[in-house]
Amino acid sequence: MASRTSSRGRNAARPRVAAASGAPSASLSRAQKLEVYYYMRLTRSLEERLVNLYRQTKVIGGLFRSLGQEADAVGSAYALDRTKGDFLSPLIRNLGSMLVQGAEPLEIIRQYMAKGDSPTRGRELNIHFGDLERGFIGQISHLGDMVPVMAGVTLSFKLRGQNRVGLVYVGDGATSTGAFHEGINFAAVQRCPLVVVVENNGYAYSTPITKQTAAAEFRDKALAYGIPGEQADGNDVLATYDVTKRAVERARRGEGVTLIELITYRRKGHAEHDNQSYVPEGEIAQWEATNDPVDRYVARLTGEDGVKPNELAELDARVQREIDAATDEAEKSPMPEPADALTGVYADPPSVEPLWYRSGVSSAVAANERPASWGTFNG
Repeated sequence: MASRTSSRGRNAARPRVAAASGAPSASLSRAQKLEVYYYMRLTRSLEERLVNLYRQTKVIGGLFRSLGQEADAVGSAYALDRTKGDFLSPLIRNLGSMLVQGAEPLEIIRQYMAKGDSPTRGRELNIHFGDLERGFIGQISHLGDMVPVMAGVTLSFKLRGQNRVGLVYVGDGATSTGAFHEGINFAAVQRCPLVVVVENNGYAYSTPITKQTAAAEFRDKALAYGIPGEQADGNDVLATYDVTKRAVERARRGEGVTLIELITYRRKGHAEHDNQSYVPEGEIAQWEATNDPVDRYVARLTGEDGVKPNELAELDARVQREIDAATDEAEKSPMPEPADALTGVYADPPSVEPLWYRSGVSSAVAANERPASWGTFNG
């Protein structure tokens, strides 16, 4: 059993999970390991750029960071196989997983800026969008609701005889919701090819783990559903890849659901507006100094893997160029037109005139509503 402190790892302790011989990450090529680094660096640098835009009031709505959690999103998503049609459902802190699946910095920035040519034409914010061809589905809530959705998606894989796997992320707080219970229980009974990743980052918004569950470890909850449960160090990208790859292969063999608990830490608040006043003094600094996922992976690459620092510097420069170009392009994008709010809401026609449903109606409409706008007026 993995061991950590009773305060749920708040002292930056790493779970003692023995590396199995012949771990899946051992078969990753040097190029693949560098690609993993690229996605981790792209995730962090893209979010840093979004912070700059947010402070310039160019981001519409909230900004949700994954600072300190890049390894769990990238490592787990990298374990999927896009060529086989594997599918994932991200949370607000899983930007890295979407980038692995093919999302691009330009559309992410446009989405956060609510531009008219963003994936949702300015009608939704941050990463609340999906692409069925690239294999990710837009979230509807971070409170466990995507577990039953992905149970249905993966059940469709099974019924169609498709050799595809789905992955869904939830936070530690979501495991205390009814949606999580109903979704994972259904998926377990139906033996859906689903991987459920619980990101144990210490807080459900501002509520520490000990205030919302009595479970010693989240992987223990798998016992209630009759499915395997594993735990891994979510700040070690290769350990995350290994535990997820095992679960993906298990699902692809028809063995059903696996629950994975990833131990990580959220070094920013729930969103950029959250000042984290509920966090004990020194906790964030300790995790930053001793357990940063990017720093740990750089040490691994430049140590036992023999990657030269200049190789990583070249990838850093590539990331910077891509983000700069995406920012410049997004800044030029127009804001959405008012009529864009109707586009794509109804399949046919794709766009309609405002108040189309009042066409040909008079009496009360003429007396109480403005003729070509929303709202009422007193005759």
